Amino acid sequence: MDAILLKLSREWVTPVHKMVYNDFMKVRRAYKYRFYPNQQQRIQLAQTFGSCRFVYNWALRLRTDAYYQHQQKMSYKETSNQLTNLKKNPDFSWLKDVTAVPLQQALRHLNTAFLNFFSGRAKYPKFKKKRNKQSATYASNAFKWDGEKLTLAKMKSPLLIRWHRHFTGVPTTVTVSKDSANRYFVSFSVEEEIEQLPENDEQLLKDTASHIAIDLGIKDVIVSSKGLSSGNPKHYRKYEKKLAKLQKRLAKKQKGSKNRDKARLKVAKLHAKIADCRRDFLHKLTIQLIRENQVVITESLAVKNMIKNHKLAKAIADASWGELIRQLDYKASWYGRVLVQVDRFFPSSKRCHACGHVLDKLPLEIREWDCVCGSHNLRDYNAALNLLAVGRTVLAYGDTSVGDTAIAVSSQVSSK
Repeated sequence: MDAILLKLSREWVTPVHKMVYNDFMKVRRAYKYRFYPNQQQRIQLAQTFGSCRFVYNWALRLRTDAYYQHQQKMSYKETSNQLTNLKKNPDFSWLKDVTAVPLQQALRHLNTAFLNFFSGRAKYPKFKKKRNKQSATYASNAFKWDGEKLTLAKMKSPLLIRWHRHFTGVPTTVTVSKDSANRYFVSFSVEEEIEQLPENDEQLLKDTASHIAIDLGIKDVIVSSKGLSSGNPKHYRKYEKKLAKLQKRLAKKQKGSKNRDKARLKVAKLHAKIADCRRDFLHKLTIQLIRENQVVITESLAVKNMIKNHKLAKAIADASWGELIRQLDYKASWYGRVLVQVDRFFPSSKRCHACGHVLDKLPLEIREWDCVCGSHNLRDYNAALNLLAVGRTVLAYGDTSVGDTAIAVSSQVSSK
């Protein structure tokens, strides 16, 4: 059996490198708070949001036309020089009414979007819309922070922030945003030291009690090798009828009317509530997995491809598998844990964890099956046990090389 697992680990999992533990790790974190601006601040923020959106869209059109019409690529420096000339135009003198820092940050965000596009990490940048989320980023020279109060450039009074937690260190950038539900948020980017969670590296590779494997699903968001079933709150399903009712009312309202704006706001608030509930559930679940285990083993799923199945798209989106893996990834890096991802094509559900027999096919509606060896397998729990076996083999044979035909997957190793 050990030989079989070793062979599987070579084919399906990237080897895990030596871990380096530190008592503290420096990371850049974002702390997000809700704030309540007064009437004057609302007007100033609306001007800033509008100016940043205009500059972003203007620069996007400028760079797009330069490429398709003249086959030239524009850099951030060139767009910044063009922005300086644009402000001198009397027709755009209103750009001087807001501080220049957020406008320059908008150009930097666009440049980052192009870098992500050319590297294959994202699609081509899109134009920003007025009804979508609005944001403006302030550098350290465009705000005042005394440890308790935040005052943005060209504002006379500090923002009324609802502090639900505190952070240490000095913020380098501050991002102010407004979502489609007309809620205002401020995000502080701070570099601070995070204390690593307790660990025992001598027994890390041998102590199987500190390892856990999770199988992602719809009925239960995760089923672990320790028998944990998280369940699925199905936040979207819970409010689906109410959302459909509000959307039907919105569709009947006349475009441009105040009643349509009120109806749109009700739909946006319900969407925001669903997103907040889903995010809260995922954060609690992922931090529990990270705190209670040294090694977390999971499968890498192509969620964007799976969501093309129209029969399961709504359920998959509501489960938020991609967001769950993303949170596990950065939290494992922060707190000195290991995240091992097994390739999506590994037959974890069709393979019997007791004898290794692999079924030819296993339809999704079959949740339990009996193996030729006589063992009765629960689909999700059996998959978690298979993932655990392969992941543990990688930890035991850390110098295992990946075959030429293997599809390498990410393995998060925390180090300073």
